[in-house]
Amino acid sequence: MTNKDELVDELIDSMPDWTVALVQLNGLIADRMGVVSTDLHCLHALNHHGPATPGVLAERVGLTPGSASRMVDRLDAAGCVRRVPDPQDRRRVLIEPTEEGLRRVARYYEGLAARTREDLADFPAEHLRALLDFITATRASTLAELTRLRSTS
Repeated sequence: MTNKDELVDELIDSMPDWTVALVQLNGLIADRMGVVSTDLHCLHALNHHGPATPGVLAERVGLTPGSASRMVDRLDAAGCVRRVPDPQDRRRVLIEPTEEGLRRVARYYEGLAARTREDLADFPAEHLRALLDFITATRASTLAELTRLRSTS
């Protein structure tokens, strides 16, 4: 095996531990906010993609429509989202994050963001670009595998 192959194996082998740590962090933050982990996924989706219907949110976080409805209810009760009329179709409702909800989530992730900045401070720009390329490609591969596994239930 070449050095590159060994490094690829090491990267692949290390990813589950990193994922578990992130899942644990998200679980703790969700618990402290009085919601569940998928609710944080919803807030992330709303923050990055803008307001959405409950059905679109269900797709983005991998929930059934009924589960997404309960998710929106929890987030609404926690003051993290609000229901607003869709300006394109007043019969539909959009879910949008509240400023307070986004601030609460951001406060919990401030420490990780600061540590990550420190971790990356000495990396040259070309290494940062390679990391970003890797994360982008790995996300696409993960979504493709998710689609494949869902289709072969």
